[in-house]
Amino acid sequence: MARAVVLGVSGMTGRAIARELVGAGWRVTGTGRDPAHFPAELAELGVRFVRSDRDDAGDLDAVLAHGADLVVDCVAYTAAHAQLLVDRAGDVGSVVALSSKAVYVDAQGRHSNSDVPPDFGGPVRETAATLEPDFSGEYQSRLGYGTNKVAMEETLRAASCPVSILRPSRIHGSGSARPREWFVVRRLRDGRTRLPVAHGGLTGNHPTAAANLARLVRACADRPARRILNAADPDTPTTADIVTAIAAAAGRPLEVVGLDDGVPDAWGRNPWDTWPPFFLDTSAAAAIGYLPVGTYAETVAETVHELLALSPAGAAALDADPFFTDRFDYALDDAALATASTPPAPSPRR
Repeated sequence: MARAVVLGVSGMTGRAIARELVGAGWRVTGTGRDPAHFPAELAELGVRFVRSDRDDAGDLDAVLAHGADLVVDCVAYTAAHAQLLVDRAGDVGSVVALSSKAVYVDAQGRHSNSDVPPDFGGPVRETAATLEPDFSGEYQSRLGYGTNKVAMEETLRAASCPVSILRPSRIHGSGSARPREWFVVRRLRDGRTRLPVAHGGLTGNHPTAAANLARLVRACADRPARRILNAADPDTPTTADIVTAIAAAAGRPLEVVGLDDGVPDAWGRNPWDTWPPFFLDTSAAAAIGYLPVGTYAETVAETVHELLALSPAGAAALDADPFFTDRFDYALDDAALATASTPPAPSPRR
């Protein structure tokens, strides 16, 4: 039985990848810093956990002491992380490393984390320009995240084994530590029945289901090669599409009210309000035989049900997350709703 090592197995993405590989017949070892965070469901599937610090060369040596047919790196953020794998590539059949769409830069130098959103004029292909690499390892900043990911990618290309680099966007799925869907589900739990959204509901930032990302990892593992692939859901849902899908999964009524341009900036803000929309072209992934698990609407239900079932303490913990600060100001919602009553425009043909 082929052996796979998943670096960073305890997070939302790692656990989805481990499940997918086990289901495909791989013998999976997963790593993480804290055994307490290792999901019981993975242990039940036969996934072996090894405590390991991603930054520690000795720990990685121990994990790969007997080699691996596949290494999936969910926690490679810097060139130094990549170099640790490059130095051990002789013991590895192939590598799949998770990068990010944050590497892309438009003609004006704008990127996923810039103050002004980028404008690519349409879905972004893997051949698009990327940020200049930063080999400093200082990745925990708005600019540094993308530039260090570029350095990670460039370093990994020197590996002696085949390396697939995947560039996902806005990952969602069961077990997320910061589920964007809470923005909608919290309102549903509070009995809200109307939600104002900016730019007529046509904003968008491409989601990537963890299950779809895991399926693409499996496709790359089955067909090792040197490649870079965008990884996103097969559809390109607008904010209106996403909110509608979440409400449908919850089985609760929610009217999406699209706001006209020119309203106050604070009105209709949401986790998917990127304007112009930022979508990825995923045709290259399809070309290697990858078939996604499903669309955003088809993959979001598990997350929605988890959020609906949250205890009051669990809900309070999410509310306290800085990401959700000021996102539940219902006075702003009501002010926007008082001036708008038209439904969002239909999604453009894609």
